[in-house]
Amino acid sequence: MPISSGKNNNTIKEQLSLLAEPAYRDFASSLLPGTENILGVRLPALRRLAKRLAKENWLQNLNLCTQDSFEEIMLQGFLIGYAKAPLPVIFDQITQFLPRINNWSVCDSFCITLKIAAQYPSEFWDFFQPLLNSQEEFTLRFVLVMLLDYYINDEYIDSLFPLFDRITHQGYYVKMALAWAISMCYVRFPAQTTLYLHNNRLDDFTYNKSLQKITESHSVSAESKQIIRSMKRN
Repeated sequence: MPISSGKNNNTIKEQLSLLAEPAYRDFASSLLPGTENILGVRLPALRRLAKRLAKENWLQNLNLCTQDSFEEIMLQGFLIGYAKAPLPVIFDQITQFLPRINNWSVCDSFCITLKIAAQYPSEFWDFFQPLLNSQEEFTLRFVLVMLLDYYINDEYIDSLFPLFDRITHQGYYVKMALAWAISMCYVRFPAQTTLYLHNNRLDDFTYNKSLQKITESHSVSAESKQIIRSMKRN
């Protein structure tokens, strides 16, 4: 089905094909092992396309997207993020989209595009609560990345740590997102995060990975890094 456009009437697939770069496809595939059907469209170009499609008719164009390629799935996330719609509609579309996320790139790019969460932190916070009970690896990663993108602040910092302790999923991408979130909490709120690191329910891998990410940060002093290294579990 054609898409209305000021420049052409190409389908979404055709427009993505025109933007694809074979050399970049090979590079992107190396970063996303196991991800199938990568066309090789650079993210800035994909975002420009999404912004145009969102202005034309975001929901119609969203419904025209299939799951045939990595880029079409990413495009769906961008369309939801750029949509101008009531919050319940956005929540409904997020809920429908979450099962389609199957890699860290789509997950993390989707999160950073959902800037509407910064406008409605309380509503999104409530939306996340049942998702924390999910057994789906990338649904949990979605929540964690949203938390680190939008909730590491004075209002929510003390509420984050109990949520972190609730997560026991064994998926690698959940553990890595959790460690990343904890490290960012330390960078911005070192005192509170240090207390949490001394009293938490994290498994050894996630705990030690959190320490590692803290020590890799350029925002942490050498003295603090030495203390953090001394806290490693054997």
